[in-house]
Amino acid sequence: MKSNDDMNVIFVGKRHGRSRAIALNAGIVAALVFTVLALLLAAGWAGYQVAVAKAEAKKPTETELVSTWQDKLQEQRAEVTRVRENVQQQVDALTLRLGDIQGRLLRLDALGQRFVESGLVASDEFNFDQPAAVGGPEDGMGGESYSAPELTDMIEQLERTLDDREKQLRLLDKVASRNKLEDELYLQGRPITWGWLSSPYGYRTDPFTGKRRWHAGVDLAGKEGSDIITVGAGVVTFAGDRFGYGNLVEVDHGDGLVTRYAHAKTIKVEIGDVVQKGQVVALMGSTGRSTGPHVHFEVIRNGKSENPEKYIQRASR
Repeated sequence: MKSNDDMNVIFVGKRHGRSRAIALNAGIVAALVFTVLALLLAAGWAGYQVAVAKAEAKKPTETELVSTWQDKLQEQRAEVTRVRENVQQQVDALTLRLGDIQGRLLRLDALGQRFVESGLVASDEFNFDQPAAVGGPEDGMGGESYSAPELTDMIEQLERTLDDREKQLRLLDKVASRNKLEDELYLQGRPITWGWLSSPYGYRTDPFTGKRRWHAGVDLAGKEGSDIITVGAGVVTFAGDRFGYGNLVEVDHGDGLVTRYAHAKTIKVEIGDVVQKGQVVALMGSTGRSTGPHVHFEVIRNGKSENPEKYIQRASR
């Protein structure tokens, strides 16, 4: 009889289907199990050792670590340099834009000063030599610095405002210049600073012959050596002695208008000079066909004389 602790292992052959039974007791089975477990543990330990060996093989040396960190530091330095260059480029660009804005503001100040000097703007209301006065109470907060994008936006807004103001002021300057030019060319006023009308325009009794003769201008008497001034801007087309007129200044005002200032003691201008309205062109005298210190004043339009009195009495524009 076989013991209950025995175990039969049956082997079946491939040929003829024959089988063979081997009896195993508990000791043999335990030995086999222990052997299998030992083999598994040995295989696991071997795998662990292989893994540790590979990890040790991949672990960088101290030199490799230093080299790696040096490479990273070099990359960071290069990145910092790129950022610094980029920031410097932005600063340079903003500096150029600020310089352009400063130049444009100086031109606007100069234009504003011209308006003040011309009387178009009250000088006591605008002082272009000083910055605009501003102020206000603090809110107790420390405030925040502007960021680069905010500063860029502010500069762009300022540039747009400057563009708009420049256009408006250029247009105003053109209008003012045109008005000033028209005022300068507008014949008006007396050719003297002091004196009186001594002979009118038209037919009169000749002071030398007593006969009735045509007088093509008006005579304004005054003090010898007093100023003779133009009644409008123009170009001097004659400055010298002319028969009957004595020392004569002739000014062409354009549009067919010419004025003459005769009998001067001294001439202050030359042919080709550009004269302004109210400018002194001669000093009163009694040269030529004259009985005493006065200025013979003529106005000629398109070659024909006109009564100067209507220009003397003309209202200012």
